[in-house]
This record gives sequence, C-alpha cells and structure tokens, in this order.
Amino acid sequence: MASLIRNAKSGNDWTSNELLAYNITVDYQDAATFFEIENLPQPTANPDILTASGPNDAVDDSVYELLRTMDLAMSPAPAEESAVDDYAVLLLRALGYTKRGRVLRTRKDIPLVICAENRHVKTDVCIIDDNQILLLVQEDKRHLDSSDAEPQLIAEAIAAFAANNLTRQRTFGQRPIYSKVMAGIVMNGTAPTFYKIEITAALVTAVAGGVYPEARTTVYAHIPNIPRPNRRWSEGMRPLDNRAIIISCYEAFKKFVN
Repeated sequence: MASLIRNAKSGNDWTSNELLAYNITVDYQDAATFFEIENLPQPTANPDILTASGPNDAVDDSVYELLRTMDLAMSPAPAEESAVDDYAVLLLRALGYTKRGRVLRTRKDIPLVICAENRHVKTDVCIIDDNQILLLVQEDKRHLDSSDAEPQLIAEAIAAFAANNLTRQRTFGQRPIYSKVMAGIVMNGTAPTFYKIEITAALVTAVAGGVYPEARTTVYAHIPNIPRPNRRWSEGMRPLDNRAIIISCYEAFKKFVN
C-alpha cells in the first residue's frame, strides 16, 4: 500500500482509499469489547425520552422538541441538508454530554495539513472543552452524494488531534501529547455508529508529509445491537426498544469523551 498515490485532499473528500494509503483499518466490535463493560448501563436521561413514542406523547417541552426534530432527521428532503445535525445537538445535550465548560459547535472548520499542503475538514457537530475538541459527529450524507462518512470522520479526528496539540503549545504552554483516543459518531439518520479513533503524532506527521506510516492505526467501531437490524436505517431511534438500547450505548460512550 506504500505505492498508493496520495493527494492533498480536504478531509470531507476522504474515501476508503485514504485509509489504505495511511495504513488505517476499522475493526467492528461487540458492545462489551468496545465499551469495555460487561453490560450496558441504564440510561440517566429524562424518563420522558424513553417512554414517549412520539412528540405528541411528550410531557416535557424539551423532549417534544427532541422527538419532533428526530422525525425531521428521519425524513431528509432531497438535495437538502437534513435535520440530523440539529437532532445530534439536542440529543447530546439531553443525554448530559455538555456539562459545564463544554460547548456544542456545528460546522466547525479545522485545518488539515496533507501532502505538505494546507487543507481543512468541516465537522457536522463537535464538542469542545477549554478549546480542546473532544467529540466529533459526522452525518452519513449518502442521500445527497456518494460520500463515505467513516473516512471523513477519521480525517476529522486526525485534524482535531493536531489542532488540540497546537492549542496546548501556543495557548497553554504545554507539551504536545503523543497519542489520544478521539471519540466519534457517524449518524445515519438517527442511527449511530460509535468510534474510538486513536490518533498518534506519527500518523499526523505521515499524513502531513503524504507518506505511508510504518505503524498501522486500528480504529474501533460499534454498531448498536438492536432488535431489528435489517430495519436499522429506516427505524433509527423511533421505536422505544431501539431507543432504550441506543441511549444506553450513548451512556456507556460518555467515558471516552475526555
């Protein structure tokens, strides 16, 4: 794979070819292995989220908004940005991901040096704490084009790691870190896939220089085990049984957002 041609692509143009070119593989794991726990935790969210079948059943106004936006996210208009980003913001806030000090950003632009040229990535949603990017959310936009959200998310993680290190040095006067597991989520409608993406300084250097890294980067991913997997994309989080399992996954994933 060292002989593959590497181009100075923006992160949102990455495909599986870039993963091959930079020695990156994705390993899908079961819940116990991925979350490093025996059983998924019980959700701590507003109980109304777990019991209201639809927005009109919600008692809490914020839950009504969340479920109404979920319906919009599940029905994207052709050739139009969907409501998935809006839904992701409301959901992460409702599930306690934005404790004090953290903020949710949409469409944040992050520099990416690739093949000795300056490019960028643009996140759909991210969580920032003290100018450090902690979580990246990428919508699967195959309803608009043929792009693959997984390589895009990984490119965002590489750019975010580099940006975090630059902030450590130039803002806080701290030494850069060598590696970090960046947390990521790909959203297909309201159905998430969770990612643990360990980025190293060596990988960032390889991408910046457009060279094949000697060390392989293995990204770990988990797709929630729901009752009707063949309907994953069409049902998403609408059914209450799906919703309970997926929210438990979000609860377990919190510890990796740091």
